[in-house]
Amino acid sequence: MLKTAEEKGMTSAAGRAKKGCQRRRGSSAGRMTQGERRKNLIVLEGELAPVARVVERVMAAGGRALLVGGCVRDALLGEKPKDIDVEVYGLAAKELKAALAEEFQVISVGQSFGVFKLKGVDVDVSLPRRESKSGSGHKGFVVEGDPAMPVEEAAARRDFTGNAIYWDPRSGEILDPHGGQRDLAAGVLRHTSAAFAEDPLRVLRAMQFTARFLLRPAEETVALCRKIEPEGLPAERIFEEWAKLLLKGKKPSWGLRFLRDCGWVNYFPELAALIDCPQDPEWHPEGDVWEHTSHCLDAFAERRIGDNWEDLVVGFAVLCHDLGKAVTTKKEADGRWHSYGHEGAGVPIARRFLERMTRHKDLIEAVLPLVECHMRPLDLWRNQASDVAVRRLARHVGGIDRLVVEESPQGKWLLERAAVLALSDAAPKPILLGRHLIALGMAPGPDFRAILDAGFEAQLDGAFADEAGAIAWAKEKLG
Repeated sequence: MLKTAEEKGMTSAAGRAKKGCQRRRGSSAGRMTQGERRKNLIVLEGELAPVARVVERVMAAGGRALLVGGCVRDALLGEKPKDIDVEVYGLAAKELKAALAEEFQVISVGQSFGVFKLKGVDVDVSLPRRESKSGSGHKGFVVEGDPAMPVEEAAARRDFTGNAIYWDPRSGEILDPHGGQRDLAAGVLRHTSAAFAEDPLRVLRAMQFTARFLLRPAEETVALCRKIEPEGLPAERIFEEWAKLLLKGKKPSWGLRFLRDCGWVNYFPELAALIDCPQDPEWHPEGDVWEHTSHCLDAFAERRIGDNWEDLVVGFAVLCHDLGKAVTTKKEADGRWHSYGHEGAGVPIARRFLERMTRHKDLIEAVLPLVECHMRPLDLWRNQASDVAVRRLARHVGGIDRLVVEESPQGKWLLERAAVLALSDAAPKPILLGRHLIALGMAPGPDFRAILDAGFEAQLDGAFADEAGAIAWAKEKLG
């Protein structure tokens, strides 16, 4: 499992955000004026050419199309724009749908309040929405589209100032009623208005945003989040925000720090238990288990491989790997802190943590063996274990590369052994298959599985390493 003693190269949020904004603005970084024009902020060509046609259709119908949200934020930070959202003013929902239908196949996802998707085009088109709280939770709202709503009012309904910046692709005008450019340049994550508190999911969005964009949460935003309760947020929405933290966060530790500062870590008691859980300073000079986990997550983020499944499995394993220390840590007779057995003790705790937020059983069953075995590489290295032990570990965890990094001596040793055995990034696969038994004259039946299972065990024990050896083993087994 990934382990580091200290953070490497902690980059300031302000420095990164300001650098990105200056890359777009040149010398205008300090002048965030309303009505500023950036004609080519987002180039609507190539894969974004359909967005330009959406804008043209809206204008031809008498409306105004503004790009808003993540795509404008990303462009201002000097990153490739994603998640294109177009907000349309001056057209009723039926008029907007008719205008779009002249060229696109329109899918209504919220026609009553004017939200449309276009088949084959990765863009959301919507009217500015007026929302009023009607109940508890993430979905407790009455929503209606209002094409006459002022931009300032529409922007106030958005979560963060950096996501409430509008760009007119025809004129290049930037509309920034809440100072989002100023906050991005200063590296600050700030809520737009008191309406932020109406949707508790936004607290977890803040968690992953601060980690993804290295933005420092404004004190007033942290204070507001302390007053917000989850209100029965759906588990799958909670999981989505944690997944974004792990898959996209540059410094996941920033997200954990935000949860601690605003008190929401208490809604994840398995994590809260790591705070102030002591560790032996000789082995962990970084501090308690909470700090250690934060360091490990940042190290993981530097080594993501770009495969969402693999990164999610390893990311959650890193997050959960030391949960067992909260129930096993104590000062022993030698006067030092020890956490004997924390690997196994952490498995049911990690399961409980994960099952509250996801029904992805395959994910959970992939994560738990990593929690259980995260100390095994050190044990195998110290004992110079056999190929049999390496094969069995790879089988259990799904691939040795999920468990170790090359920087540690045990990691380098184990990865070299795994490479020789072709087990670096996968679990061993059975060589002996049913077709081999049939070819040997055995009819399919209840004994099939027992022989195949025994063959796989023999393979792991080194009895054979290729198809010819597997067939010879089976012949002997069958007499």
